[in-house]
Amino acid sequence: MAGAEVELRLCGERAVLAASENGQEADPRSLALDSELADALHEWARVAAALRRTDSGEGADVVARRGRQLAGRVAESLGLSVSFWDPATERTLVVTPPPRPQSSQGPPSASRATRLMGSRPSVDERTPWATGLIVALFMAVFVIVAMLALVNTLATETSAWVAVAAAVVVSAGLAPSLWLARRLPILRWVVLGVAAGVVLSWIGVLVVVL
Repeated sequence: MAGAEVELRLCGERAVLAASENGQEADPRSLALDSELADALHEWARVAAALRRTDSGEGADVVARRGRQLAGRVAESLGLSVSFWDPATERTLVVTPPPRPQSSQGPPSASRATRLMGSRPSVDERTPWATGLIVALFMAVFVIVAMLALVNTLATETSAWVAVAAAVVVSAGLAPSLWLARRLPILRWVVLGVAAGVVLSWIGVLVVVL
């Protein structure tokens, strides 16, 4: 990453640009970049983040080529060298901008990168506890009500063992999806609520069948 003045980073499933000199981060949409390029950077970040989670390596070459292309466009637009993580080689590569005429060169590019990033608000990575917990609480209540309604109906119409079997099937069916989405920035709150709802609903399930 030596020589890079701006870093193209993954922040969850978003792309951020950071000045290498001081680490100041900025959303691509807040910089002097074309809106289509900013959207493409975020799309690339989502795909690269998914590739990291799967660890399968499938599609890494395509993501790497797209990353180099986008880093080159950013470098050309800002006039700064850009580094980015290459999922194909799992290394950080540096893309340099096309040379500019000597007469058009301004102050040293490192300080220019600092001004570009430093004048913008950094990406807010604070955890939205209030909103997240409200979403989690809503999902927990929804799951508890749905699970108990299902179990109560089956226990009344059929037998307690059928109701327990249905609760086990529902819980086991939700588990893989909850595990895969547990670290996603927004869905993790839904996962928390659903997981808590499933666990708490089992208290009611046992009460109904016993």
